[in-house]
Amino acid sequence: MYRTTPSECSCDEAGFTIIEALIALAVVAASLAAIGSLIATSVRGARALEQHVALVRTARTIVTGLPKRDELAPGSLSGDLAGYRWRVDIAPFGGAEAASPTVWEPQAILVTVRSASGAVLRLTTVRLSRRPGG
Repeated sequence: MYRTTPSECSCDEAGFTIIEALIALAVVAASLAAIGSLIATSVRGARALEQHVALVRTARTIVTGLPKRDELAPGSLSGDLAGYRWRVDIAPFGGAEAASPTVWEPQAILVTVRSASGAVLRLTTVRLSRRPGG
């Protein structure tokens, strides 16, 4: 029976070559770069979503705080709420004058909310109010 001792092993078979080590490091670096890019994209998306939710929440608060139907007059309102600039434009809804006479008058309401970073949310809705003398 023939046995080899560790001192008799060929040096060509022991360990990794420098090329193999460099290739392994390059693969690891490329993998880490791809993962880092994915995480950065996810963080940007989460921030954009948080900002959009804050804009929507502010717009809903403003719409909720609008005057009652009887007190809603055409014109503009503006202000600042929790660091967000807002503006509400109220105008007769297009073609409402030509419609058959009714007690109700549709009004177009445009709510614009702007954050400090410059992001803008525009919300358009229609509200019915009583015609004067109706």
